[in-house]
Order: sequence, then structure tokens, then C-alpha cells
Amino acid sequence: MAADCLFCGIVAGTIPSETIDSDERTVAFMDINPATKGHALVVPRAHSADLLEIGPEDLSATVLAAQRLARRMKGVLGADGINLINACGAAAWQTVFHFHFHVVPRYEDDPLKLPWIPAPGDPEQIAATAAELRGEDG
Repeated sequence: MAADCLFCGIVAGTIPSETIDSDERTVAFMDINPATKGHALVVPRAHSADLLEIGPEDLSATVLAAQRLARRMKGVLGADGINLINACGAAAWQTVFHFHFHVVPRYEDDPLKLPWIPAPGDPEQIAATAAELRGEDG
């Protein structure tokens, strides 16, 4: 537990939340700034700042808890789809530095939009970036 972490406080029960699911490794609770009806967060009980820091066991447990919650949202809330969102780092819009997934139920008439406009990329740049990621010299 990190002393100044909001989500650690929720996990510990010292900060109130609307908890909707929990197990030995994870806690799921309602987002207080919901994008849609039912928007919730799933966090590991153990503090990890982000995707680059979380251990494989906690990551796996958190993904499985998010899947369990997504299935419940489809069945109980009648969601037409689900977005599973993770932000890693401030440049990616992470604001609470305790690893978490946003599980956002989507409805045909909700106002949410993609944060980018899909458009074809430059094939040469895509290939060059792929080579970089594979560790190939230039």
C-alpha cells in the first residue's frame, strides 16, 4: 500500500467507494466521474504504479476481474459493448498512479467518441517503426 494513493485507500476501506466486486487480488468499484452508466474501475489490491510495474500475477488477475465485470455489465445493464481502457503514464492521461482498468459499458446512443480520427498511415514509417520494435538495425 502506498500511503498517498487514492486507490490504495479504497482497497483498504479508508476511502469510501461503491465496491461492486472483489477477490483475493482485485477490487472493482464505480468511477465517480463516469463516462457512461456503469463505468467502473478494476484495481489490483497490491500497489503498482502502472502497466510497466505490475507483476504478471496481478496483471492476469486484474484482466480476469475486468472480463468478469464486463460480462456482468452486458447482462445486467444491457450494454451494447464494452471499452477496456488503461492509461500508462501522464502523457497517456493516467491521473491516478495505481494500475487500473476502466471498464466502460457502451450504449448505441452514448456520446463517447474515439480520441483520434482513424486514417491510413505512411506504410514506410509503419514498417520502419515495426523494425525498430523488433530490434532490427536500420
